[in-house]
Order: sequence, then structure tokens, then C-alpha cells
Amino acid sequence: MAPRQLHPAGRVAEYTAKGWWGSDTLDALFRARVRENPGRVAVVDPADKAALVGLDPRRLTWDELDAEADRTAAVLLRRGLAPGDVVGVQLPNTVEQVALYLACWRIGLIVSPLPMQYREHETSQLAKLAGFAAHITVARFGDRAPAAEAVALGLPLVLAYGAGAPAGAVPMDAELALPAGPAAAHDADPNDCVTICWTSGTESTPKGVPRCHNDWLAVASVCAEAPRMTRDDVLLNPFPMVNMAGFAGLFLPWLLVGGVLVQHHPFDLPTFLAQIARERVTYTVAAPALLTMLLDREDLLASTDLSSLTRIGSGSAPLSPAMVRGWQERHGIGVINFFGSNEGAGMLTDPYDVPDPEQRARFFPRYGVPGIAWSTRASTWTHMRVVDLATGEDVEEPGRPGELRIKGPQVFAGYLDGAGLASPFDERGYLRTGDVFEIAGERGEFIRYVDRAKDLVIRGGMNIAAAELEHLLAEHPGVAEVAIVGYPDAVLGERICAVVVPADPAAPPSLADVTAFLRDRRIASYKLPERLELREALPRNPVGKILKRELRGAL
Repeated sequence: MAPRQLHPAGRVAEYTAKGWWGSDTLDALFRARVRENPGRVAVVDPADKAALVGLDPRRLTWDELDAEADRTAAVLLRRGLAPGDVVGVQLPNTVEQVALYLACWRIGLIVSPLPMQYREHETSQLAKLAGFAAHITVARFGDRAPAAEAVALGLPLVLAYGAGAPAGAVPMDAELALPAGPAAAHDADPNDCVTICWTSGTESTPKGVPRCHNDWLAVASVCAEAPRMTRDDVLLNPFPMVNMAGFAGLFLPWLLVGGVLVQHHPFDLPTFLAQIARERVTYTVAAPALLTMLLDREDLLASTDLSSLTRIGSGSAPLSPAMVRGWQERHGIGVINFFGSNEGAGMLTDPYDVPDPEQRARFFPRYGVPGIAWSTRASTWTHMRVVDLATGEDVEEPGRPGELRIKGPQVFAGYLDGAGLASPFDERGYLRTGDVFEIAGERGEFIRYVDRAKDLVIRGGMNIAAAELEHLLAEHPGVAEVAIVGYPDAVLGERICAVVVPADPAAPPSLADVTAFLRDRRIASYKLPERLELREALPRNPVGKILKRELRGAL
């Protein structure tokens, strides 16, 4: 199969002429890091790797990682894979995963990463959609046998790391022990597809998101600039390397600047804190809820040496100003607010451009405002619009919600062919993000996240942002987790239901408790929930997003 070119020639020429894209490929960057830092540590395994997959944890220098990538590339070539082939990869965050990705890109293969939580249903579905030529996984993952699951699906070629590879799977460890010289670099074009990631599938079947060298490197450069990464940084990665957070948050910025990538999988708080102290981590990423919880557990923080940690990336939900302020004032650690999607929405608010923690928690830069300068390259190339969903007009005044639409070198070219999906772009070529924002700030220099467009509850003609209510109810002492969804009503169109996981199952909050709590926050009465459902847990997909489709279906 020939390599896939993603963006049209005119866009490539335009963005290259403007300096937004260049001639670099991921393998070229990797080889440059090897030349610069051959004997320095490059990547470190999670401490629990042996218990997880039956392999000893390792620390590889840049030249050792380069040699492992060559050996891995030789295995793939011997097994008949060729440039343009799609390889499904289901591996935890390990040295092997890093070496495999780099090996695939060295010889022109396309990586389609899958979360470890995926089972036969998801694997077979996505293998068919993307046309996997091979599937690479582990023989054992805790008490599971992922390689045996893949073999049972009848996939064309299954390769398995670790002891106990089942019949029908190629044992990678034995293959890697065979002699192999340096792999010749594939003559790649920066517009060649290198990954097919998958949307979270909160509303439907996951959508394939192809990405090339050019647009990945544009996203990664912004994610490296926001925390001011350098080759002296030690980066702790607790996010699965399957989508935007794992790839653009840490892995590809590490490839851009060098330094050390410390892998972590699956998430375990004591191990996470121990790795920060032991490896002298300088930057990591963490979910907002975890950062909030840790501030309330000063006993844990007091027993952990955090002196090396200077910045933390967080996002995927509105950040609490109190949390951002707490980390800054109590621990001298700047929290970077991140909002992104696989398709290319990528915005970061950092402590350098926005030192005020209140503003950093609530707002993102609105690029292109006259007289407002931002320090990152994204400000020169990201074009954004806020569009009124009812009228289709561009919103220019603060406080009026609309869909965020963006255009620039970080945006993908379109969904995987053959999926029968409508174009995600509007008539002017802007990506319809599906996210509702409003202009904010004294000079309109910010945008503020309001909600997902598809999560709006429309009650009696009034738009109600689920995220707003969820953010408020998260502060209720009786609420551990909450999701707001709409359910049909013949008169009002929709009514509002709060689906709650109680903090104490023996004493759950009532609907009256919830509405009284919200009334105390002085919200409009039309936003008050009219129904309360209690759950032991909220349904989530493998990357942690709440499956509101399931909640709506149950109502």
C-alpha cells in the first residue's frame, strides 16, 4: 500500500511558504535527538511493568532506543509490512511502545493506537474500519490475554510482546533477538499519514482521525512552548499514548526537545507521586479532579518530594480557579490550562502569558485581537471564529455563546475515508469543533468554554449548559460525581436530569437537596434539575469520558 497523503497540495504549499509547516518528519526528529544526546537517558519504564505485562522495567539512552527501533523495524519488514500499511497497536505506556511507534514511522507504517481497555468488540470494529495489516499487543496484561483475544478475531497478523504468546501470534521478544542492522530511513513526505487515532465515541461509533507529520508537529510545538520545555526536562506521562493528550501532551513534545520521558501505566496515585520524587520530574499532566483532590491531601504532598516539579498541564474540563491558585501559591507550581481534541482544537493558557490563576483557569487566548500579543507560535497561525448556532453569524461581542470554529496547521485533514461521515468543516474551511465558547476579557482577548454543543439541554427554547451545572454540583458535599443530561418532554422539548454518584451511598442527596444547593448559587430557575437519578458509577469510555448517550438511553 502506498503512503497516504492527507492535505491538498495547495494547503501544503501555503502553510509551508508561511513557515507553519516544514520538511521535518518524526523519524528525522528522532534521529536528530539521537545525534545530540546519544548517551543520555531517553525513556524510562513504569515501575510496575513486571506485574503488568511480565517484562522487566528498563531505562534506555537515546542511542539504545535508536537501536531498539531498528530491531523492531526489522521484525516488521520481515513479516511483510510495507509503507502505507496500518498497524493496530494495543500496548500500555512502556519502552516497547515508544520504540514500536518510532520503528513504524521509520519505515513508513501508520500507527493506529487502541486503549488497553478495548476488547474484542472495539478491536474488530476498528480493525475493519482502518484496514489493519497487523495488530501488535502484549501476551498478558494483568489477568487478561490481549494477544489471544486478537488471534481469536482472525486478524491478518498478530505480534505479541512478553512470555506466553499464544499459537497464531508472532513472539516479538524472540524476533527482536535476531540480528538486525540499522534500518534505512523511509523517504517520507511530511504530508504522509502517520497515525489514525479514534474519537472517544461518546455519541456514536468512534471516528478515525488520520494525522500526518506536519499537523502533529504543529500541535506538539504549541504543547512544548506552553510549559517552555527544554532538553533538561524530565516528563512524566500518565496518559495512554492513544490520542491528543498522550501524543501531543508529552510524547511528541519530548521528541521535539529531547529530555527524559518517564512512562506511567495504569494510573496509580502512590506510584505517580513516587515517580515524581525518584525521577526528579519537572513537568507532568494530570486530570483536574486529581489536582483538586491532592490539594486536600496535604499529608500526601508533605510526604512527597515535589521540589523538582515546576509546571503541571491539566484540562479537558473547566478548571477550578481555587485549584490553580492553590498549586501556585502553596507549592509554586504553575498549572497550564489545556483544551484539545483529536481533530485539532488545541489551546493552552500558560503562567507566562496569563500569570493570574483566576484568568488562567477560566479563559483561553483569543488569537487575532488587535493590540494583544501572545508569546506562542499558535497565535500567528490559529484562526478562530465564534459562530451563533441559530443565525450562523460570527459573534463579536462578549457574553454571547457560539460554536468555536478554527483553522490552521494543527487541524486535521478530515475523517477516515469510507466511514460515511459528514464533513466536519464549514463553508469557509473552519473546523466545526462542536464546542460552545463565548468571548471574554476587558478587550475581548479571551474566549471562555461554555459547553459541548451536543450537551446543551434545550428547555422551553432556553439553552442550558450541562457543564455549568456539573461544575456547580461538583462542589456539593454529598456528590462524588455528576452528569447533567436532557430527557424528552412533549411541552418543553427537554427537561433536566442530574445523574449523581453519592459521596456516601448510605446518605444520598435528594432532588430537593440538589435544587436548594443550586438556588443558593443564585442560578436561573429554568436551569434547575427536575429529576435526580442515583448511580454507583457513571458509564465511561476507555479514556475516561462520560458516556452521556448511555445515560440518555436509560432515561
